[in-house]
Amino acid sequence: MSPTEIPAPSDDAPHILLVDDDRRIRQLLSRVLQREGYRVTVANSAEDAGARIRGLQFDLIILDVMMPGENGYQFAARLRADNAPIAEAPILMLTARAEIEDRIQGLEAGVDDYLAKPYDVRELTLRVAALLRRMTRTSAPASSNPARFGEFCFDPDRGELKRGDEIIRITERERDMLRILSEKPGETVSREALGGGEAANERTVDVQVNRLRRKIEEDPANPLLLQTVRGIGYRLAAER
Repeated sequence: MSPTEIPAPSDDAPHILLVDDDRRIRQLLSRVLQREGYRVTVANSAEDAGARIRGLQFDLIILDVMMPGENGYQFAARLRADNAPIAEAPILMLTARAEIEDRIQGLEAGVDDYLAKPYDVRELTLRVAALLRRMTRTSAPASSNPARFGEFCFDPDRGELKRGDEIIRITERERDMLRILSEKPGETVSREALGGGEAANERTVDVQVNRLRRKIEEDPANPLLLQTVRGIGYRLAAER
């Protein structure tokens, strides 16, 4: 094998869908990700990505914001509203728009992580690996002590939220927050803790909590299960 040749990934390697209208970025990131051992499929638009999704299964999506036709925000929101298995795949959004409002728009659309351009490819690969590690938790053995709140049951080991026998689809961000909250049922958890220790992202935590409330609360504007503790954070009215 020549020094520049990339070894073929294994058949069971994580499969990543890379969506970007810039051919140079697609080529660069494809090579970087393949060197990390991932299988990579590329798409040059949301329409192209939709066609790929119909025929293939993906473990993670890397998504640009500014594309011709449907933009990244719109595509992510439509994907999250779908009932297909791909709706649970984590999304890493790449964008030149790094303002807080742009980040919030992405989170509201259901994006799991956000990386502003220009970025270091090593940071990108680390974020990809972190998102995929979170996904592997869902294949862990069932928890013997799930959290129960209202009609819902959350298994922190499997990362599975159920209402009765119905599985409720949640994003990786929502799954992580439920894990943190269910570790301390009925206790207050700070916004900083829910945001991974980043106090500057407290506002984005509020956005993520509101998304989760729309899935578990009968009236998200007057929450009974995921309650706000003013000035501090949130508490999950759960039992373990």
